[in-house]
Amino acid sequence: MRRLAESPHPPHPPPMFVVTEADAAAIRTVFEQEGELSAAIELRRRFPGIGDNENARRCARSIAGWTPLAELPAKVRRRARKLG
Repeated sequence: MRRLAESPHPPHPPPMFVVTEADAAAIRTVFEQEGELSAAIELRRRFPGIGDNENARRCARSIAGWTPLAELPAKVRRRARKLG
């Protein structure tokens, strides 16, 4: 049986995850009240795909540094212009 040459790169890109504003607020609160390790544990609880503490701590530090997004202004509906 013939094999293809093995690649040093993983076959797929690393998994990604989406952090909602609620997740970020919870992680930020734990980080501020209990520290980095607790925030990493909270992050891993919310995102079980994060497999190691080093990566979880790096992500928790990054998320803790985010500022909440400003609320967008309400859209103004324009009336259709009547011709004639």
